[in-house]
Amino acid sequence: MNRSMIQSAVTMGQLQSKLDLIGNNLSNSETTGYKSRSADFSSLLFQQIDNQSHEHAQVGRTTPEGVRIGAGARLGHTNLDYRQGSLQNTGRDLDVALLGDNHLFQLRVETETGPETQFTRAGNFYLNPIDNGQVLLTNSNGHPVIGADGENIVLEEGFQGISIDQDGSILVKRGDEQAVEGELSVTEAVRPRMLEAVGDNRFRIPDGINPDGIMEDLPRGDIEMKNKTLEASNVDVSKQMTDMLMAQRAYQFNAKSISTGDQMMGLVNQLRS
Repeated sequence: MNRSMIQSAVTMGQLQSKLDLIGNNLSNSETTGYKSRSADFSSLLFQQIDNQSHEHAQVGRTTPEGVRIGAGARLGHTNLDYRQGSLQNTGRDLDVALLGDNHLFQLRVETETGPETQFTRAGNFYLNPIDNGQVLLTNSNGHPVIGADGENIVLEEGFQGISIDQDGSILVKRGDEQAVEGELSVTEAVRPRMLEAVGDNRFRIPDGINPDGIMEDLPRGDIEMKNKTLEASNVDVSKQMTDMLMAQRAYQFNAKSISTGDQMMGLVNQLRS
């Protein structure tokens, strides 16, 4: 197999990964609080081939000697776009959207190693009944929402109404009285690109990483929310379609390069015979 075929084969595998990433973005274009991802490519190791055999030909040359032949491209890393999505009014009392950049709700998620704090921008919350006539505030997947005191938000049943204020206070109406019976915990990702995506629109601090300097607690006065509203996905569908077409064209180009290289090798073999 010649060099061009190796380069094309390697690059095609990485382009397939980019197409998968674009497909994931498009499939989550309606997911509450979803942040789109983009792919960056980098060149693989290249070999320097020196083909300048005459010293007089090097006189006055300003470009590097020889030819650099690489081994294709690879998916260097993926970037998360943390820009805020559009706000959509739902009229639902337990829907709330964060207005601050890099602000995140905290969830308590059970993992194989025990409970773990994870983060999300999705503010569509629900009430799930638990023992002793109480209800637990959870996200759409049933994971408990962490309150400002670091504990799960548990409310006594028997209330006539519930809503979330703009500072994250949970207002519960019982009879003719309304009182604050819980507060949402909101934290700021100081270094959001250090967070690891774990699926279901959630993030976590990677193992072995010191959380200091990555996440920072927010004072109550710095928390901004909009109740009865959800933050939509920030996926730009038109841009994703454009990127998909470009990736497909690059994939087709590399596939054609492999078929052309195969044809050339066949012609050479025929000449030798």
